Amino acid sequence: MSIVSDTGHLPKPPPLPGRRWFLPSAITAELDPDSVGRTGRPKRTARDWIVDFTCFLVAVAVGLLGADALPKEPNTPYPLEVVDQWLGALACAAVWLRRRWPLGLAVAMVPVSFLSNTAGGAGVVALFTLAVHRPFKYVAWTSGVSLAATPLFYWLRPDSDLSYILSLAFAGLLTGALVGWGMFVRSKRQLMLSLRDRALRAETESALRAEQAQRLAREAIAREMHDVLAHRLTLLSVHAGALEFRPDAPRAEVERAAGVIRESAHEALQDLREIIGVLRASGDGAEESGRPQPTLEALEGLVSESREAGMKVTLDNRVTDAGTVPASVGRTAYRIAQEGLTNARKHAPGAEVTVTVAGVPGDGLTISVRNPPPPGDVPHVPGSGQGLIGLTERATLAGGRFEHGPGEDGGFQVSAWLPWG
Repeated sequence: MSIVSDTGHLPKPPPLPGRRWFLPSAITAELDPDSVGRTGRPKRTARDWIVDFTCFLVAVAVGLLGADALPKEPNTPYPLEVVDQWLGALACAAVWLRRRWPLGLAVAMVPVSFLSNTAGGAGVVALFTLAVHRPFKYVAWTSGVSLAATPLFYWLRPDSDLSYILSLAFAGLLTGALVGWGMFVRSKRQLMLSLRDRALRAETESALRAEQAQRLAREAIAREMHDVLAHRLTLLSVHAGALEFRPDAPRAEVERAAGVIRESAHEALQDLREIIGVLRASGDGAEESGRPQPTLEALEGLVSESREAGMKVTLDNRVTDAGTVPASVGRTAYRIAQEGLTNARKHAPGAEVTVTVAGVPGDGLTISVRNPPPPGDVPHVPGSGQGLIGLTERATLAGGRFEHGPGEDGGFQVSAWLPWG
């Protein structure tokens, strides 16, 4: 089943909760398009500001350590120390641009870190940012060039505390750790977006399945109404034909036939209005079977069939005259009882089911189907829940309401109220 809309795109994801400040701006831009600013870039969250400020402090701290080590280098004259510190200060300031130009900043830091010892912290931050925001091929080229220049750097400016071999080993381990950590953060973000996309797709598929179930329920209701309408029109035609061929019939018979014609025409008009209201002239596939549909009067027969199938069913029918219930209301009540008994037979075999019907004109008709927990183990029977969706659609179209869910005793209950007046 397709989960895209008519425009060919996934529906817009729901707004993010109030904890969006704890997410990176790159994630919020994917999850919430409204978080993108006028420039087309995601707005910085509170978390972004904290992380950026921390990266800036790290770059400054490492730069200060490098500046403190400059006087200990015998091959570094004072003018070069000044240039080194100026380059380090500019590199630390450039850290604030790491989100906008991660690749450009990382590439620029390669020669700057080679010339300036105090720019090492900014180079570390730039390489980590590149690993987080860009694919691995860019990270591999940038870190590879930086590692290739490392032996020359420590040969020209040896570390006073570490040997040449240890300096190279430390630089290689630090570069590998930064790249690995950055790629891990990138993978985690991509996983979060993938899970969000899966959840959105699953929610969309569920909504489409429910919509399809509602459409199928409307079509089934329309077919039932079509059958009832065909039955009424057939009855009307029979009585009208009798009057046509027997114009000399007794007055009583003429009055009775005229009353049947009037009543049948009125009920046919009501059924036709219901069909139009359900499908809005979209019921072209209805079959003209001409068979009447069950109403509330057929409820006892339904209960008897269930008992013959081995179910324990108790019917509490408090409606004194089921014939006075409108056909559409009685038909909906019958279908609710039928679906409730079917579900009880599948999911609670052996449990005693109680069907209760009550109501008077003006107050409406209520019907409920209850069953306690099954007495033994129940085999797993898969269910799509579309039957309950269809019942909800039926009750809504009839102007009533439908509820279902577990009961207080651990069983299950479906109940509905339908207008009767």
